[in-house]
Amino acid sequence: MTTPAPAPDLVGAHVRLRLMREDDADALVQAASDGELWTLKVTTVPSAATVADYMAPALDGWRSGSVIPYVIEHRASGKPIGSTRFWRLDHKNRQVEIGHTWISASHQRTVVNTEMKLLMLTYAFETLACVRVQLETDELNAKSRAAIARLGAKEEGILRNERIMPDGRVRNTVMFSIIDSEWPEVKHTLTARLALR
Repeated sequence: MTTPAPAPDLVGAHVRLRLMREDDADALVQAASDGELWTLKVTTVPSAATVADYMAPALDGWRSGSVIPYVIEHRASGKPIGSTRFWRLDHKNRQVEIGHTWISASHQRTVVNTEMKLLMLTYAFETLACVRVQLETDELNAKSRAAIARLGAKEEGILRNERIMPDGRVRNTVMFSIIDSEWPEVKHTLTARLALR
């Protein structure tokens, strides 16, 4: 598994995932202001006060080869509407995690998440040659758990006390995965779902 340099933008009919840049702070805060997503207790979304700390590990990870961070752009408007990333890139074991994903409130439960995940999973399995892609979410985040399950990912279990959230709550994390033998069926399902939108 290799990370092409530079990693390409991932472009669909509705969304474009482009590499995060140093100057994206204001755009990310603006996207997160649609719904004031930084107030959510079950995930971490940047505000004006926290965006620098949010971006630093993403950009540092990109430079070290362990992260591919993206800004999600709505193609019709050209506006940023969220962020996501490949992280925990494990070249030896050919696996990666998709995470740190959030989408502006007005674009949630639309075609955006389905197309974005199809683009990312296609890149992971067909370009990076992954044998496993994992996703995780807060045990309390019912919306996120349902969205990951709809992708066709298999729930693997719960990591207890996996991290401490910004408000001090100790989080249990639900782990999901898709493996290479499952990818053709997952791809077919996501492609068919997009065709109906």
